[in-house]
Amino acid sequence: MQRGASGLVDSGDGAGWRSSMSTYFSRALLWAALLLPSCTAVVGPVLLVPQVAMAQDEAAVDAEPVAEESLLVFYVKALGLRYVVVFLVLSFTLVALLVMCFLQLRRTALMPPELTQAFEAHLDKQEYQQAYDLAKADESYLGQVLAAGMGNLQPGYDSAVAAMQEAEDEEAMKLEHRISYVSLIGALAPMFGLLGTVDGMVAAFMVIARSNTQPKPSELAVGISQALITTLIGLWLAIPAIACFALFKNWFARLTGEIHEEALRLMARFQSAGKK
Repeated sequence: MQRGASGLVDSGDGAGWRSSMSTYFSRALLWAALLLPSCTAVVGPVLLVPQVAMAQDEAAVDAEPVAEESLLVFYVKALGLRYVVVFLVLSFTLVALLVMCFLQLRRTALMPPELTQAFEAHLDKQEYQQAYDLAKADESYLGQVLAAGMGNLQPGYDSAVAAMQEAEDEEAMKLEHRISYVSLIGALAPMFGLLGTVDGMVAAFMVIARSNTQPKPSELAVGISQALITTLIGLWLAIPAIACFALFKNWFARLTGEIHEEALRLMARFQSAGKK
């Protein structure tokens, strides 16, 4: 056996050379099998690091903190200038009407106790002219009814009662007109809310129609938020307005009945006399 220039063992025939090559490849495969897991462990993270870094960068971009804003600011932005003005006008008008109705529908305002006492005192003293002047000068519901009755006593008691009934209808109509404005606000508020809903949905669909690609949710949220917020504000105004209108109607009906009975009681002494 001789070692050639190539460094391989030459046995003089081909069998020895093939045996040596087989041994060499077997050892190479063994070392490769031993080193393969470690290579994979080293190369794998190197290949995955860029992808993980890119995913983390995208997540960081998506997770950027959004500046917090109050609910009032969000509502104002969602409504827009037009609907902010409309709902502010409706709100202030509703508050003013509610305060006015509460003040005017009090029993002491419609039927002042001092008027009843002074009017009855004049009648007891048979000071009919003073009683008429007192009722005429009083602008309350009961005062106008009593003034109408005293002014029509000359033809008879029935004529005075008819005049009182006419005065009651006139005064009741004035108050009912004021109360009806509360109902008007309750009807207009949801209608403006519905108008804002239609405007908001049209704006959202216009964004979809003008976009060549899929629009971002934030772009659609502008129109959708306007559609929902206008409806919400409209209902917030309509619900208390309708409830207060029903309350005022029932309250006013009870008070008018009491005023009618009080006026008839005060004028009952002229039923047999027939004349002032």
